[in-house]
Amino acid sequence: MRPLALLALAAAPLVLTAAAVPAQAQELRPVGPTTAAFTLDAEVQDGGQQVVSLTIDVRGLGINPRSLSDDAFSVRASGTSPDPSVPGPVLGTFEDVDRPVADVRLEPGGRLVVDLEDGFGTPGGSTLGYSVGAGRNVELDLEYTLTQVKPLTARGVSDFRFAALEQSRLVDDEVEAFAPGEANGLAYRLFSPRERGLRPLVVWLHGGGEGGREGSYDNDLVLQANRGALGFATPEAQEVFGGAYVLAPQAPDFWLNDPARGYSAQLKGLIDEVVASHRVDTSRIYVVGASNGGYMTAQLTADNPGFFAADVPIAAVREYDDAVVLTDEELAAMSSTPTWVVHAENDETVPFEPNGKYIAEHVDGALLSAYPDVTYDGIAYDGHWSWIYVGRNDPTTPDGTHVWQWMAAQRL
Repeated sequence: MRPLALLALAAAPLVLTAAAVPAQAQELRPVGPTTAAFTLDAEVQDGGQQVVSLTIDVRGLGINPRSLSDDAFSVRASGTSPDPSVPGPVLGTFEDVDRPVADVRLEPGGRLVVDLEDGFGTPGGSTLGYSVGAGRNVELDLEYTLTQVKPLTARGVSDFRFAALEQSRLVDDEVEAFAPGEANGLAYRLFSPRERGLRPLVVWLHGGGEGGREGSYDNDLVLQANRGALGFATPEAQEVFGGAYVLAPQAPDFWLNDPARGYSAQLKGLIDEVVASHRVDTSRIYVVGASNGGYMTAQLTADNPGFFAADVPIAAVREYDDAVVLTDEELAAMSSTPTWVVHAENDETVPFEPNGKYIAEHVDGALLSAYPDVTYDGIAYDGHWSWIYVGRNDPTTPDGTHVWQWMAAQRL
């Protein structure tokens, strides 16, 4: 839970005196305290999670929606490193940044929503920073200041102002749809479909930035950093798969430490436990992963031939620190599993030629989506972020079959 913060108010007095309010208005003034709480409403975009709106609880106040305007409130935000022990510097922190208001609206159930301008690169929008020393994303401590600039109308009072506005928790419905759990020594998040009966399972393996670190094993990160796992839980993907479980485990550090830590075997044990406790169709288990997780996708498939119905390594690491981490023998072992490799040719973090291209060339029958760069919806992203395409079901075969539909069609 985010720390509560008592928020600044407009310069004009917020508590009206009897002399300042006509007698009739005083009688109509809402009964009860006028201190209200607001949530930070977040959504995971292609560039990571952002706060996109603030929602004020106004139940019982009788706010007149016609008195709302997009200049009725102003918003400022700070995002600081959550823990002094996090190896610095932490990139992406910000202090007292203006968050322009896009709209103010009243929703059913007594929710007053302050929509904020958002999108990739929006100053002060992100919920995450990046610890250079740890090589990890970290959840920032967020403090939002919501200031009422103009009076509202409430139960006939034309000059209603909140006495105080208090920050409450961060809310992201998509993230919270994944239940937390732990099995076989690994933390995970699991989305369960609404449909009954045996359902397929999609395993999403995160990149290096979402792994745990000393003193922190918060597996929210596997969902907040990108739409890799969340994409498969959308109504669109669930319709394609006919309802599917989506499992997102978290490495205690990096999946690439598998030789020392035995993560491949640990993951297989975790998947087996999830299968045993849920109604999973074992002929339709799929594994998808990005970067570090792209390596582990290939490694897990090579170690368990005939177990997965399909695998999708994205920007996958084959060479690391001048060492080959996926041998030709392991790539050959993947050939019994339908494989679709996704990589951007301008990837400077995990270069295309010795990694994604090499994997596709050495796995019999593998499909390859080689993008020139990572540009989606008119926005140019880092060339390493080719998982954006899979999260949006963009890769297609020459005959026009998209990657989700291709996966869903694969069965043991």
